[in-house]
Amino acid sequence: MMSKKQQTQSTGQHTVKHALTDAPKEVQLAVDLIYLLETNNVDPELALAALEIVKTDLQVKLQRKQDEQV
Repeated sequence: MMSKKQQTQSTGQHTVKHALTDAPKEVQLAVDLIYLLETNNVDPELALAALEIVKTDLQVKLQRKQDEQV
């Protein structure tokens, strides 16, 4: 049988998971990325630099896609 503390933690985790399920896709992705970076102990400055590269790459891809539609 779970202790009251374990039940509270379990319920709290369930609430967070449920809230994330209902969250917008970009929030879900952001939470996943934060988890990935934190569990791999990625330095925040390094993560921000890498994210700027990713942002630029995605912006170029979006621009190309828009140009193709014209």
